[in-house]
Amino acid sequence: MADLILFNKPFRVLSQFTDDRRDTSKPVRATLANWIKIPEVYPAGRLDYDSEGLLLLTGEGALQHRIASPSLKMPKTYWVQVEGQITDAALTQLEQGVKLKDGITAPAKASKMSEPSVWERKPPVRYRESVPTSWLELTITEGRNRQVRRMTAAVGFPTLRLIRYRIGDWTLDGLESGQCRTIKVHVPAPPTRRPGKRKPGNPKRRPRKP
Repeated sequence: MADLILFNKPFRVLSQFTDDRRDTSKPVRATLANWIKIPEVYPAGRLDYDSEGLLLLTGEGALQHRIASPSLKMPKTYWVQVEGQITDAALTQLEQGVKLKDGITAPAKASKMSEPSVWERKPPVRYRESVPTSWLELTITEGRNRQVRRMTAAVGFPTLRLIRYRIGDWTLDGLESGQCRTIKVHVPAPPTRRPGKRKPGNPKRRPRKP
C-alpha cells in the first residue's frame, strides 16, 4: 500500500514546491509548499498555474508512473467555463478530435453541464453582461500542454475557468480549495519475467574446445 495525497490546487499556484523563475523583478509565485507539509512527496502529473482542482502527489515511484505516464492514458475530467453558449456542434468536434498545432487530439467525452456548486475563485472570472458563459464537462486521455484551453479555443469557445474534477477513480469530492486528504492505495507489483523457452531445433551451442 502507498500513500496518495489528493489536493485541490487553488488558482495561480504552481504544481511544484519551488518557484524556479529567474526573473527576480517579478514577485515569487505561490507553490505547493504553501499547502503541502508532507516530506518526500511529488506531483504525479501537472496542473497549469492558472487552472484549479485535483492534483495527486505521492512518494511511491510506481504509483506516480501509473498516474502520470502518457502510455497508460489515465482519463482526466475537467469542468470548463467557456465564453459563449457551447453548441452541440462544438461538443461533437471536441469528441471526435480537434486539430491543434501539435496534431489532432484523441477522441474525448464532452457534454454540457449546469454551473457547478464550487468555491469562489480569487480573483473571480471577469464578468461581462454582454457576453454569456456556459459550462461543459470534458474527459481526455492525453496530457498535452494546455490542451483543454487549446481545444475549446479551436472550436470557438475560449476557456475562462478550468477545474480538474477527476483523475482515474479519484475526484475532488469533499475537498475545498487548498485542502488535501491522504488515502491508502494498492500498488500492483510489476510483472515478473518468466525464463524464456528455447525454440526447438535451436539447441544452445557449446563453446569449442581450444
